[in-house]
Amino acid sequence: MNKKNVRTKKPLSPVIIVIYVFLALLAVLYLAPLLWMLSVSLKDNPDLMAAPFALPAALHWNNYQEAWELGRLGAALFNSVFVCGVTLIVSLFFGAMAAFAIARMRWKLSEATQTFFLIGMMVPVHCILIPLFVRFAHLGLTNSRFGLMLPYITFSLPMTIFLMTGFFKSIPAELFESAAIDGCGIYRCFFEIALPLARTGFFVSGLMTFINNWNELLLAMVFISDPARKTLPVTLTYFVGPYATNYVQMFAAIIIAIAPTVVVYCLFSNQIVEGLTTGAVKG
Repeated sequence: MNKKNVRTKKPLSPVIIVIYVFLALLAVLYLAPLLWMLSVSLKDNPDLMAAPFALPAALHWNNYQEAWELGRLGAALFNSVFVCGVTLIVSLFFGAMAAFAIARMRWKLSEATQTFFLIGMMVPVHCILIPLFVRFAHLGLTNSRFGLMLPYITFSLPMTIFLMTGFFKSIPAELFESAAIDGCGIYRCFFEIALPLARTGFFVSGLMTFINNWNELLLAMVFISDPARKTLPVTLTYFVGPYATNYVQMFAAIIIAIAPTVVVYCLFSNQIVEGLTTGAVKG
């Protein structure tokens, strides 16, 4: 009789055990605040004041309905989706074109142009907030979604160009040379070769652009004064009053506000990890 080969599992090394323990603690560190906010959003205010870290005695799902209605989260959600969606599309499209020109087209000012855009990553928004507001007020761009999207796009382009340049440089030059020999123009090389091969870079830069603009508060608070055009982060401040704060409704509104970013990350987590790994190896 032939004896079956029995595969014995190797015991985990101490280093691997330490890494697993560290990752488990890190997961708890990140998940604990989210779970606590979810628990608070399902309580009532007396229950919260009596035991802030205990599980809710009864589930008050009406907190979400009241937060949605009293905070006008429907209009704020539409404004955030519209502003962030347009910003995402415009910044990815023009950022990818600029990155392709820097990475793959031969011209004298390519390095200087890349440096110019990288400088934009070093300029904090607080430094230009007042002159930007004064200029926009003269142009009539305050209190409008378009006026809010302009600085969003401006501050999103440098990061998009920086990330996409690395991905375009990682594509073998022989592909573009073969396409050029076959009569493929620059636009076909960009849309049919570069963009499909750099789709992981799109996921990474797109997610960073979406989350940064979705959570942005300062510009939206300064440039928008009409409550009907406020975005979600600004609307959340309405739940904090000068004399009293409805904490359970505020936490319910926060859960509603962060839910889209959590869903987007869960849907595209594999592509994001692949894109970061590709950038780390080839960049």
